[in-house]
Amino acid sequence: MIYELTTANRLMIADFLESLDDDQWATETLCEGWTVHHMAAHFVQPMLVGFGRFFLAALRYRGDTDRTVDHFTRKLARRPRDELVTLLREHAADHVDPPRVGPMGPFAETCLHLRDIARPLGLAADVPAEHWRILLDYLTSPRVAPALVAPGRLDGLRLTATDADWSSGAGAEVAGPIEAIGMAITGRAVAVKDLHGPGAGRLAPSPTAARRGHAPPRSR
Repeated sequence: MIYELTTANRLMIADFLESLDDDQWATETLCEGWTVHHMAAHFVQPMLVGFGRFFLAALRYRGDTDRTVDHFTRKLARRPRDELVTLLREHAADHVDPPRVGPMGPFAETCLHLRDIARPLGLAADVPAEHWRILLDYLTSPRVAPALVAPGRLDGLRLTATDADWSSGAGAEVAGPIEAIGMAITGRAVAVKDLHGPGAGRLAPSPTAARRGHAPPRSR
């Protein structure tokens, strides 16, 4: 099912990207240093860059996944916007299973990175609430990859969505829209202001908590 949801999200994102003008494509996303154009390139990177090629490039960066992802994203971002949108549609149904995160990684990226684009633009584009429920069940589970949620980040917190039937954890309450919860627990500082409760402040990321790849580069 996750593959099908990822496919649907990619196709929706392609339509969304196609609707944006040149100024919007040049707007910086919540991933510091990446414009919408960079993010469009990042969406197709997992389908165009195989594991072997990625691994060899990672050796150049001494195993630094963040820098390797940034390398390929910037390289692919040299392509015209129309080509990137076309590639995203053509490869929307590709099954990608990255190490450590498996199919949940690409699915998470479609949910999180769409909002990384839409929030700075002041646009409401988003995946369905059910997708956020599925993603949050994974993000709050013991099997979540550290690249998505830092170990211990959610300890002692009770997360409750105010616009969907979803909650998780025990402890100091954090409540708000389900999208904002998903964004905040994966390090997007701007989403914390949309949350309330005694535990909300604990989700504000430290300057050293920024990550690239499945989580955002230097999320704001």
